[in-house]
Amino acid sequence: MTSSPTDARRPRRRPGKREAILDGARTTFAREGYSRASIETIAAEAEVSSRTLYNHFGDKARLFEAVIQVSATEVAEFQLSLIEQFLGDVTDLSVDLDAFARAWAGPAPQHAGHLALVRHIQAEAGHLPPAVLAAWHRAGPGRVQEALAERLRSFAERGLLTVDDPEQAAFHLSMLITAEADNRSYRGAVQLPAEEVAAMASAGVRVFLRGYQPTE
Repeated sequence: MTSSPTDARRPRRRPGKREAILDGARTTFAREGYSRASIETIAAEAEVSSRTLYNHFGDKARLFEAVIQVSATEVAEFQLSLIEQFLGDVTDLSVDLDAFARAWAGPAPQHAGHLALVRHIQAEAGHLPPAVLAAWHRAGPGRVQEALAERLRSFAERGLLTVDDPEQAAFHLSMLITAEADNRSYRGAVQLPAEEVAAMASAGVRVFLRGYQPTE
C-alpha cells in the first residue's frame, strides 16, 4: 500500500516515547502529587516536549489515569501471585494464612513509587476525576479483593472458615493484616522494622481467625 501525501506529512512517533512519558509521569506524580505536578515538569522528567506529551495522552487527567492503571496493575499482579503462592494449596489454614500475611505486609521497595501515588490519591481524592479513581480500583484493589474473596469462599466450602460474605471477609483480612503498619508508617512514608511489621500482620491473622473460624 502506498502512502498518501497526508501520511507522509504526519509525524511518526518514535518507539519508547509513550513509555518514557509514563515513567516520567509516575516519578513526578509520586513526588508532587496530582494537583502540583505540571505538564511541563512531567515533560522535562520524561525528556520530551509538552506537545509530545499532549499528543500521546491529551491532558493531565488522562495521563494520571494511565499512570495509575499501569502502576496498580503491576502491584496487583504481585499481590495475586502471593495469594496463589501461599493460599493456593492450604494444608494448615492458620500457618498458611500467617505466612501469607507476613509476605503481604512485608517490605516491598520495588513498589515504593506506587505507595507514594496511593498516598497522593487518598490525600487528593476530592480533586481527582472520578474516572481516575475508578480506573485505579479496577486495575488494582478491586481485582485483588475479588481474588482474595474467592479464596476465602473456597475455605468456607471446605469447612475451614464460616463466611457469610466473602467480599467483606476479604476486606476484614486485608485490613487486619495491613492497617496497623500502614497507620504507623504513614502509608509507607516511614520505614518500620520488618520484624515489627511481621508481628502486626500475624496479630491480624489471629484476630481474623477468632472471628471466622468455626466454633465447635
